[in-house]
Amino acid sequence: MKCPRCGSEELAVVDSRADENSIRRRRECQDCKTRFTTFERVELSLPMVIKKDGRREQFDREKIRAGIVRACEKRPVSVDEVDRSVESLELKVSELCLREIPSRQIGELVMEVLKKLDTIAYVRFASVYREFSDVSQFVDTLQGLTEARGAPKAANEDS
Repeated sequence: MKCPRCGSEELAVVDSRADENSIRRRRECQDCKTRFTTFERVELSLPMVIKKDGRREQFDREKIRAGIVRACEKRPVSVDEVDRSVESLELKVSELCLREIPSRQIGELVMEVLKKLDTIAYVRFASVYREFSDVSQFVDTLQGLTEARGAPKAANEDS
């Protein structure tokens, strides 16, 4: 590891803290005295993702995170909640012990996470992910959400 400021390899660990899935280390460069933080996390054995067009690519947690962040934009969802959701999803995928997984299955897992995290984010993600072509698909998704939550149906539904 090198100092991000001067490139020196003479570093000292000032502080270490273990988190659920990672270790946070404060480091100090012995040459320029710059302090910075590094994170170490366990690298899980993750499957290859089979895209809609048949291509295969490495599982990329940053793509998952970016999708969740985009869906949660302007919503009361903290960065910590997003990060915990991404870690939870990554762990679920790892526990499946598959060598390959269809992107569609990952999308469904993301929607499960978003449904618990924020219903508006869930609907946003679902509308893009499921490629809604008309309003009826959108309404069906909303009705499924309200029924799952046990909410009463709208009074003017019978008109």
